[in-house]
Amino acid sequence: MPKQLSLKKPFSVSGKGLHTGLQLTATFLPAEANTGIRFRRVDLAEKPEIRALAEYVEQTERGTVLVNNKVSVSTIEHAVSALYAAGIDNCTIEVNGPEIPILDGSAIHFVEGIEKSGVKKLDVEKDYYIVHSKVEVSDPETGASLIILPYDSFSITTLISYKSCILSNQYARLNRMEDFGKNIASSRTFVFVREVEQLLKHNLIKGGDLDNALVIYDQEVSQEELDRIADVMNIPHKIVNKLGYINNKPVLYDNEPARHKLLDLVGDIALIGKPIKGHIIAMRPGHRINNQLARLIRKDIIRQEVQAPFIDLNKPALMDTKQIRALLPHRWPFQMVDKVIEITDSYIVGIKNLTANESFFQGHFPDEPVMPGVLQLEAMAQTGGLFLMNQTKNPEKYISYLVKIEYVRFRKKVVPGDTLIFKVFFIPPVSHGMAKMKGYAFVGKELVTEAELTAMLTKRKRVFVDNE
Repeated sequence: MPKQLSLKKPFSVSGKGLHTGLQLTATFLPAEANTGIRFRRVDLAEKPEIRALAEYVEQTERGTVLVNNKVSVSTIEHAVSALYAAGIDNCTIEVNGPEIPILDGSAIHFVEGIEKSGVKKLDVEKDYYIVHSKVEVSDPETGASLIILPYDSFSITTLISYKSCILSNQYARLNRMEDFGKNIASSRTFVFVREVEQLLKHNLIKGGDLDNALVIYDQEVSQEELDRIADVMNIPHKIVNKLGYINNKPVLYDNEPARHKLLDLVGDIALIGKPIKGHIIAMRPGHRINNQLARLIRKDIIRQEVQAPFIDLNKPALMDTKQIRALLPHRWPFQMVDKVIEITDSYIVGIKNLTANESFFQGHFPDEPVMPGVLQLEAMAQTGGLFLMNQTKNPEKYISYLVKIEYVRFRKKVVPGDTLIFKVFFIPPVSHGMAKMKGYAFVGKELVTEAELTAMLTKRKRVFVDNE
């Protein structure tokens, strides 16, 4: 099986943001296996990270915007498309502002940066999303539709259509991702002159100019009006005598807009978090409908991969309460794991049985008892701690502290009578005593909570002895 890939060494790109107009720098860093693509806002105090996954997309007007905990990174699609086409599974992108630089409006500079950096194989197999049956999304308002079909590789066919005498119907196809850099990456984003003022009113394209986008002039207006629009955008005046493209550099391909729409689709569909084996047929694609398809696939990925573990009630526990107490210092009312039913080299499965007599139900809430989300996370962390302790020599000499919780999702209430099943995956490696884990909590077959946890292993000041 092919191995996961990352960069060999970092590279950076600098330029202005298309929508903010700010001068920005994005630095692409190597990352460990199974960490995926992440954006890190280094201009903010805590340097928050946002995962490049479809569920974090909150805005799709003229670009894809990721948001988590009110922190955003926009115009990410060109960078992500280049990483995806190169087969990069793991990369951290540090940016010193709210947007990735637009550069020349294409993905070519990102492709060149990846080529100069080089690609490193990691010792973990790639995990593909394989399309087994037709999936379709459509938007009756715009006439847009995306269909993904089973295929033994990944390819895209794109068709675009506009009510324009310059750009009416165009077609583009990518049969092999290996051809992305040569045939697709240099295609630039585009805008119609007639759209410019409306976009500016929406606080967009402040950094747009004739060098970072194809500008399509398909409806005659006076030179005076063109000069006024140029002044609003703070760009030089340009004498325009006929309809067509009014860029400083000529169009690269007869179908450059269609190729760019294909480029955007690669970046947006990459937000499923896995390489795909399937063929996409896209009619009038755009960021909104691209994200609809990506979200649909993400739901299927979660359904396939994050299934509730099977519990055999006749099978003895691998760890009972006494064995758990030998590894963890928690005691009533804070021992949140009753037993462990499965442990492998990569994950652990723990159980918490909830009765109406739990002390926290007295105040949360007396007439509507619900297990607090923070205690669900505590139980998940204790399950992860048991995994770490089980992998550690002389565990009685160590203690596991929870130091970070990220990407938390509470999906359903947990109430008296429920049995919580925790499946916590270890994300290697342990570095400087720090270990990352991805945890899921189920009631029956339904996913109720998920989160990423970081724990720190430290030596105890004194060896723990259970006197109970």
